[in-house]
Amino acid sequence: MRFLGNIEAKADSKGRVFLPVVFRKVLNASGEGDLVLRKDVFRDCLMLYPESVWNEQLDYLRSKLSRWNAEHQQIYRSFVADAEAISVDGSGRILISKRLMKMANIEQSVRFIGMGDYIEIWNCNDSEKPFMSSEDLGKALQSVMSDKIDF
Repeated sequence: MRFLGNIEAKADSKGRVFLPVVFRKVLNASGEGDLVLRKDVFRDCLMLYPESVWNEQLDYLRSKLSRWNAEHQQIYRSFVADAEAISVDGSGRILISKRLMKMANIEQSVRFIGMGDYIEIWNCNDSEKPFMSSEDLGKALQSVMSDKIDF
């Protein structure tokens, strides 16, 4: 499953927005119907996971945390409390709750960004941009990738 693309859309007054066709095709091809939506922990955007990817993330997080450590339980609780199970309706729309829209500063115009195995949803009008400049991206990739040996 690979979500790729940068697509703008508009949410209606109830928070319904058409999930881009290219992303719906990926979900249909992989047999994924159930989704999980939550606020990103670092930025003001939402993260839309196919349920199988969400479950992998949750299992990985749980494996790093002890059920017998109060701080770990609080981390886990806080992480899962903001998640909502959603699905694509017959018209190809998803419903973003008012609570999550407010948490991510999303109004009407949204930007879907395919991030491989999940999708980010951003406010199109937000001053916080999801992208680096071309120059900064080149420098960051060089820094990250230069120690990798390719044969």
